[in-house]
Amino acid sequence: MSEPVLADLTTLRVGGPATRLLTATTTDELVDHAVSAWEDDEWLVLGGGSNLLVADDGFDGTVVLVRTTGVDADTDADGVTVRVAAGEPWDAFVASTVEHGWTGLEALSGIPGTVGAAPVQNIGAYGVELSDVLTRIEFLDASTGERAWVPAAELALGYRTSTLKHGRRGVVLTVEFRLGTASADGVPVRYAQLAGSLGVELGALVSPSTVRSEVLRLRGTKGMVLDADDHDTWSAGSFFTNPIVSAAFAETLPADAPRWPAGDDVKLSAAWLIEHAGVHRGYAVPGSRAAISSKHTLALTNRGGATAAQVAELARYVQVTVLNRFGVSLVPEPVSVGDLLA
Repeated sequence: MSEPVLADLTTLRVGGPATRLLTATTTDELVDHAVSAWEDDEWLVLGGGSNLLVADDGFDGTVVLVRTTGVDADTDADGVTVRVAAGEPWDAFVASTVEHGWTGLEALSGIPGTVGAAPVQNIGAYGVELSDVLTRIEFLDASTGERAWVPAAELALGYRTSTLKHGRRGVVLTVEFRLGTASADGVPVRYAQLAGSLGVELGALVSPSTVRSEVLRLRGTKGMVLDADDHDTWSAGSFFTNPIVSAAFAETLPADAPRWPAGDDVKLSAAWLIEHAGVHRGYAVPGSRAAISSKHTLALTNRGGATAAQVAELARYVQVTVLNRFGVSLVPEPVSVGDLLA
């Protein structure tokens, strides 16, 4: 039997073989497979593969593929508590919340990946972050072997980060959310671009289904909704996080550089920095099949036949170009399997 190729399990569609692949379809099976994987020196938990850059020589270890399913909900007078198996596809789950009249996740429509991976990145979009509605996770700790519920407050959830991404090793088994229930008034629109595209004022109330539809449309114009026939979606989504710098440093940048408050600091637009450093949509290093998306400067894409090395080369080119032009270091968002990214 041939080794499983990880390019077939990631949205960038690059990456070599894994030594062993274990697929979990139930939570108990996920626990068993994880414990088995921990007997190896190297192991990797894989959901939707939407935030990974896997090296061309693959992964010399065990990959646990999370394909568990199940949604359980308890409704009360104030809202609904929802517990979701880690392997549930994220957008399908969001669609189901809108259909049930549960509110809080509609602005996170269209994000690829699985529910269990969402807390790792503290995913966010259009003025909403997972931390707004996440209450706790059921977690299997690799260091202790303990299976327990961990409150969201203990995950150090921040901008595209958490302890699950940095330091706390293990497997997310179940994710619990606290959602609202839809009212006739709708939900508030929290993001200026979304409000503008809907033709309403920021903070206006709009039905969750309308928010979801518009978010999907906006993401589609940026190549951020998966489509096997569209190479602009053969990506890991936004490849770099928006940099956070001191207010004093932000003052040294051009006046038209977008910026937002981030506590005592300032958040910048990585897309603006890339474009204004001279790296435009569609750019590719000569001879490479990896290119900047033709729809969105922040996405690095596989135009068909790209290698992980080519994607990493393009990422380094973007980082160096922005650093030389603006003095800002861009940090990659995807997890690198094989130490490809700086």
